[in-house]
Amino acid sequence: MSFLFFISQPTHKKNFLGHLFRKEEDSTKTQLTSPYFPKGIERASLFASFRGSVSVEAAFVIPIFFFAVCCLCYLVEIMYVQSYVHSALHNAGKGLAKEAYISAIAPTARAEADMVKNIGSERMDRSIIEGGSRGLDCSGTKVWMGTGIIQMHVQYEVVLPITFFGRLSLSLSDEFRIKGWTGYAKGGLFSDREDMVYVSETGIVYHKDYHCTHLELSIQLADAGNVSTMRNENGEKYYSCERCGGQSNGGVYITKQGNRYHSSLGCSGLKRSVYSVPLSEVMGKGACKRCG
Repeated sequence: MSFLFFISQPTHKKNFLGHLFRKEEDSTKTQLTSPYFPKGIERASLFASFRGSVSVEAAFVIPIFFFAVCCLCYLVEIMYVQSYVHSALHNAGKGLAKEAYISAIAPTARAEADMVKNIGSERMDRSIIEGGSRGLDCSGTKVWMGTGIIQMHVQYEVVLPITFFGRLSLSLSDEFRIKGWTGYAKGGLFSDREDMVYVSETGIVYHKDYHCTHLELSIQLADAGNVSTMRNENGEKYYSCERCGGQSNGGVYITKQGNRYHSSLGCSGLKRSVYSVPLSEVMGKGACKRCG
């Protein structure tokens, strides 16, 4: 019995190996004939059948990728520039608010100098701000007469040092309002149920808003030599004031709404006497086109 068992054992092993080889052969044939495993076709790219196509794709994709990374880095830099310009504008506004009781105008050159001092001239010259420390424009800063509210405004431009698609620049601006240290204006004694309007001595209309631009003059200091080329917000030229003469070797005072330039800040043409009266007492006056 042991001899027969010894003889039959290799025969069983041979049959088993033969069956295994047949299964592997059938699997190989299935892969070669199946449409999901095409024979002899291996592509790493869409255009790999053309000679050098992978190198051409890399030559296009890699520069665009690095350009996108650089744009992302400079986007963070722009946000950083906006943050320290915003902080410097607030610090400059606080300085002007302390002197609002002494000076009734907003010196734009003073605001720009304070901002550069807060940021640092060397830091700005190394930044992406166009013009460096001379790239801040605070000409939109003004003081609302009567209320003492200072409107701080700065405008500047950032330029990206990437010339892949030409010159890339972006104009930015920032503004806020702050109350000057000129005291507190108490309200009137009229009842809240009464409709009150505001009129001036020489005005022919009444106003519903006390801060209407027709009542609050935005006074600015301008160079006397350049005032003849300047225009107000309506596109009109500035002429010499009949009351103060408007003649000055240095600076003159102008407003965005008026068409006269003045040599003295105390000229009556730069002042408004505003009265609060009930609406029923303004017979014959029409409503203001801006606030009425």
